[in-house]
Amino acid sequence: MPAAFSRPRLLTLAASLALGLAGLGNAHAAPATQAAAKPAAATNQAQTVSALNGKFSFTLPAGFAATALPAGTEQSGTAGAKGTMYMNQAQRRVVMVTEVPIPNGATTGDNDDEFLSGASEGFIKQQSQALPDFKKTGQKRLALGSLGIEQVDSTASMGGGPTRSSTFLAGSGPTMALVQVISKANDEAGHQALVKAITHGK
Repeated sequence: MPAAFSRPRLLTLAASLALGLAGLGNAHAAPATQAAAKPAAATNQAQTVSALNGKFSFTLPAGFAATALPAGTEQSGTAGAKGTMYMNQAQRRVVMVTEVPIPNGATTGDNDDEFLSGASEGFIKQQSQALPDFKKTGQKRLALGSLGIEQVDSTASMGGGPTRSSTFLAGSGPTMALVQVISKANDEAGHQALVKAITHGK
């Protein structure tokens, strides 16, 4: 491991990345409850989404339009971050996929308990501070092949209305990834169907 990855540093990174997601993505979360200004054209075909060099991949059904998110910044602690927002305007659903380099040359294993626990703890703490009515509704550990994934389910008001979210955190080598699914609060069935597709039915 090129650099030690202390728990406090990990919590700071997770919170910074979550904050970056808030800036990069939650500003776009309005489509979950209201129409976007000029959305990209939706595709009529399913599309494969991949993160962490293909270790975390899944298929989105037809109807999602892909838009690149703004690059991360030094100020937000997300320098080097890149991401894509996938929006299904008909369903008022958003999927955001973000990757960011782990700072200081640190790396993590594909299923490191300390990394996943610290990342989820930092994410929950940041979201609780950023969203007044944030409520964690569930949390569990998944494995897709050799990759460990922490899933955090929650509810909060975003984009002018109540939403439900499922956030997936994972890391591999020098990179950390977050995948966030945001749906209308009253669309539990549609939300869970997409979550099942992302986790391959787990």
